[in-house]
Amino acid sequence: QVQLVESGGGLVQPGGSLRLSCAASGSGFGIVTMAWYRQAPGKQRELVAAITRIGSTNYADAVKGRFTISRDNAKNTLYLQMNSLKPEDTAIYYCNTHPLSARYNWGQGTQVTVSS
Repeated sequence: QVQLVESGGGLVQPGGSLRLSCAASGSGFGIVTMAWYRQAPGKQRELVAAITRIGSTNYADAVKGRFTISRDNAKNTLYLQMNSLKPEDTAIYYCNTHPLSARYNWGQGTQVTVSS
């Protein structure tokens, strides 16, 4: 099993930036497509961005042009740079594979709150 630990969330004003990190323990990180998901209060978890093992990326329409997903396979770490944050970006952010894999356990996520 691979454990995932997200970090980097916090409280930020609209228009601000945050950089999230996701550390994966265990083998195989470098060969799977990884993704960031988020879940806002009262809403279903949604896919935010994904990155293949060779760096091809995809983004949800709501974050295109504002968020950038990246990975460092040598460090087993996934990143999400979030710029021009909006109140509607407020959610708990999680990382995991895409599609989901039984080998990868959901972490606790990291809370992002965008508010003035």
